[in-house]
Order: sequence, then structure tokens, then C-alpha cells
Amino acid sequence: MNPEELSKLPLLITNSCEVSIIPGLQKEEREAVEKRSGRVLTALKKLGKADEAQDFPRARAPVIAVLGSGGGLRAHIACLGVLSELKTLGLLDAVTYLSGVSGSTWALSSFYTKDGNTEEIEAELKHRFNQKEWDAKHSLEKTIEAGGLENYSLTDFWAYMVVSKQTRELQDFCLSGMTKHVEEGTLPYPIFAAIDGDLHRDHKKDKAQNTWFEFTLHHAGYPALGAYIPTARFGSKFMEGRLVRSEPERDLSFLKGLWGSALANSEEVKKFILDQLLHLKEKFLQEDERFYRGSPEDAGRMSSTVTIAEELLDLVTVYVEDPNAPSILKKLQVLQQKLEAGRRGEDEVSENALVWLAEMVQNWNKVSPEERGKFLERLVQSIVKLEEHSGLSSHPRLFSKGAMSKILDTCKVLVKTVVCCSKWEWGTMNNFLYKHGDIKEKEMRNRKLLHLVDAGFAINSPYPLVLLPARNVQLILSFDFSAGDPFETIRSTANYCHDHKIPFPLVEEAKLKEWSRAPESCYILKGENGPVVMHFPLFNTDTCEGGIRKWRETYSTFKLADSYSLKLVTQLLSLSKKNVRKNEEKLLSEIRSVARICENDVSSRSSWKIQILSAWQHG
Repeated sequence: MNPEELSKLPLLITNSCEVSIIPGLQKEEREAVEKRSGRVLTALKKLGKADEAQDFPRARAPVIAVLGSGGGLRAHIACLGVLSELKTLGLLDAVTYLSGVSGSTWALSSFYTKDGNTEEIEAELKHRFNQKEWDAKHSLEKTIEAGGLENYSLTDFWAYMVVSKQTRELQDFCLSGMTKHVEEGTLPYPIFAAIDGDLHRDHKKDKAQNTWFEFTLHHAGYPALGAYIPTARFGSKFMEGRLVRSEPERDLSFLKGLWGSALANSEEVKKFILDQLLHLKEKFLQEDERFYRGSPEDAGRMSSTVTIAEELLDLVTVYVEDPNAPSILKKLQVLQQKLEAGRRGEDEVSENALVWLAEMVQNWNKVSPEERGKFLERLVQSIVKLEEHSGLSSHPRLFSKGAMSKILDTCKVLVKTVVCCSKWEWGTMNNFLYKHGDIKEKEMRNRKLLHLVDAGFAINSPYPLVLLPARNVQLILSFDFSAGDPFETIRSTANYCHDHKIPFPLVEEAKLKEWSRAPESCYILKGENGPVVMHFPLFNTDTCEGGIRKWRETYSTFKLADSYSLKLVTQLLSLSKKNVRKNEEKLLSEIRSVARICENDVSSRSSWKIQILSAWQHG
């Protein structure tokens, strides 16, 4: 395939009802990048030296990508600082792609929802952490809403109850609604990274390419397969390549939970569930007290309902603390007795619930932990139906409007979360490649569901996505926000590229080990072919006053938002900006270099592009 033939590869055309499996860029991305190239050339003219500036407008724009690694809240804040300083220095306008993993995707989410206004983003970030704002009520409402979805998983709970608290924001925006400035070329094209958790075991064996999954404002899918659907259709049900059931597009808050799930562990999830249960109990007791201050007649009529709700909350709490606790069976029996006592007359809904509960009590010790969880989930659902039917007794509801329903809905989603926790089920989505005839890999087409997780489980920086041949990236600005070895992403990427014959600068293990002992603020890696890589460790000997170890301890990956003061946020922003500013001349030099060779090296770059394309198609 010659360069001319390569340029004529079909574009990936969006079709709202079909899966697209076509090599090359999607039409919308291609057009946005072409628009962006004009902005890049204008920026290069401003950045060029006086004797070079006149040449830039006639040159073909180089493709420069900024990558942000994972690192939780530390990466979120530091990445915002990097973007802010790149913009201040006029360098961001020379960038074609922005891509991130995990915590950096949180920063990119803020960047695009605010149309790239870094001043406003910084001001809001500082305000949120100064006031320690978190809309717990809205977060719980979003979790309960997600609990009604067919494919609810730990990602939903993590997104709305944990990540929203960490970042102090809930973002109801959808990716497909943020295209204006990208399509006009005024902002770089964003790529958000995830991996297919079901295929991750293959990645561990041979660094499989199929495991990588990407999101842009226009499409979501597997770049190694060239298989995509429109972002607005992500989560909808497909079969044989056709849309069979449309679902609403998931919001940015959910996606941030999906992209940034590597920090999760079962104990942390359990702690958040227990916190919510304790909050529920407090709220319930307040409602309880309010009604008991009423007339004796009202209090008497409330007794049955209140007791049942209290018993249910106690039961769920014990189950969350220990799903195998012996006291669970006893509590089930007590709840059964309370429901029997609260029943008035013949009632089909009550009768069905009691028959089913009696069966559950009888078989509790005979079923698996997963079945027990489903039993409890069904129990809460039954009590929800009883409340809807008769207020748990023959008396009308006496709770304030919706109060009991909210308590029961919360119990239901918490039990559902515990069931997911026992299975450690994350990122459950409909597989848009299900029964697709053009997909050769059986594992890709035979699964009804996907489980997408944080790309940091594979490589903690999105190199495989920007190394896609059709993107033709010539300069990579890699910002590493790791608290550990800042060269692990380089090492992993070099191995990945070696396995798949993708051009990437050669790196010696001895050198990486030497650098990691006392990392500097910038490293420039070059090879015979492929992109130039500029690598910037966040914690380095050039800018970390007081020593790298002290900074790493202060900003540990598992540091929770509650322990981030405004001072710590401001210091981290300043450090990440300082890293960029300190290396301004190196950045300018490499940007000018790729701009100069871009026009003169068309043939060799095209050859490199063909080489990568071959590796992706046959790797």
C-alpha cells in the first residue's frame, strides 16, 4: 500500500443504528483534526523564531499529542495545572490531541465541559476544595436512579458516590453534547482511555491490542478492530451489528467512574455503603421522632411501619458488614414476624411477599452468597411494592411524601451494590459486537455484556490510543503523575510496541532504573522511526523542594478528598505548572523541530504510518 492508497482509506462513518467496522478515522474526527491543523499552524507562527515564522503557514501541521497518566485526585489536579500552563505559554494551541487515563480523564472532563477556560476551571476547583462542597443528596439520587438500570454495577456506585466526592463535582453533561469547540478546531481532539476487563488477562499474557477501548466526543469502541458506535449509543443494545434497543447516553459522572476505577477496593466500597446506611438510619429516626410527636392515635398506627423499616435497615447493615453473619437469618425471621403482624385482611401483594420470605428463611443456609444477595435484593423490592400498595399495612401512608420510598429505594441499591461487590462486577455494558458477523474473535462476538475498567490496569498512560496509525502523531508530550516509578509507563509502552512492531523509541532498562532513582523534570526519547517522546515526571529533583519523597507522601494516590486542603490543591497546581514552565525552551525546540521536518519528511513518515498500520492489522 503506497502513501496515496493509504490516504484513500475509508473514513469511519457514523450511523446511529449500526456498528461501523472500517479502518481509518471516523469522519467527524478527521474533519475536526483538519480544522485544528489551521489553528496549530497559526500557533506555530507565533511560537517560531523570527527567521522561521514565515515558513510555518506553508508547512503541513505536525500532529502533537498531550498524554496524562493516572494517579487519582493527584493526577486530576496536576493535569489541570499542566493544561493551564500550556495554554498560558501558547503551547496548547499547537496540540492536536489530548488523551488521558484514570485521574487525568477527570481533568479532561472539566476542561471540555468548561470549553477550555482554564482560569474558570481553576477558580471552581479551588472553591470546591475550600468549601469542601459535595452534593451528597444529588449523588445518592443519581445512584438510586442508576440502580434501576438493567446493567447496574460497582462502576455506578463508584462514579456517583466516590468519584463525585473525590472531585467535588457531579457532571450531568454527555460527551456527545460537547462537540462544538472541537469540531470548530478551537480545542484539541480528546481521547479517553479504558480497557475491556474481560480481555485484560490476555493483555497480561501478550499485551493484546484488542483490550484497549476508547471514547471520544463522537465515538466509542475498539481501535484495534476499527469497531465503533456513536458515543450517544454507548450502552444501547445491539445485535448482529444493528441497534435493537436504544438507551439514554450515560453522563460524564458515570464515565469518570468507569475511566477512574483502578483505585477501588472492596473495603473502601463497603465503607461508603455503611456510611450511607448510617446516614439513612439517622434520617429515618428523625422521621420516626417527628411522627411520634404527633397524636397517640397516629403514633399507634405508625408502629408497624416504623418497626418493619427499622428491622430492614438493621438487616441490610449486618449484611453489608458481613454477608455470612449468622445473625442475618435471625433478623430475617424477626422481619417475617413483623410483616405477619402488620398485615390486615387478605391482600395478594402481602401474601406473595410473605410466602416468598418464608421460602427464603427456610433456604438461607443452603444457597450461595450470590443467591443470598439476590434474595435480599428481592426482599427490599417486595417491601417497596408493599409500601406502594398499602403503606406496609391497611392504614394510609403516614410518612412525609416519598420518605419511605426513598429509604426503601436506597436500601435496594445498597444491597444491589453489595451483590456486585461480592462478584467484583465493574463497568457492565451491552456488547455492541454481540453476534456481529464481521468479527472473527469468538470472545468478542459471543458476549452479551462487556466489563470496561480503568486503563491504568494495563498501561497507566494512553500511548496505545495515540499510536493508532491513522492519527499519525509525531510528538508526544507525556506527563506522568505517578507516585511510584515515573518510568513504568515508558517501560510498559516500549514492551507493548515491541510486541506489536509499532515504532517507538528504544529504551534501556538500566537507563530507566538509573533515571527513576533521581528523576529530572524532562526526558526526550527519540528513535529512528516513530514519534518523539517528551516525558515529564511530576515529582522530580528539579522542582520538588524538600525532596521527592516528601511530595509523594503528601500526595499519595490513596489520599482522599477530605484530606486535601485548599493549600495542598494550590501547591500541586503550582508544581505541575512549574514543571511545564521550567521546560518551555525544550518544548519549543522540539515543537519547532517536528514542524520543520514535517514537510520535508513526508515520505519517511508515510512509510512509518504504513508500518504501524500493518502492525495493527496483523499484530
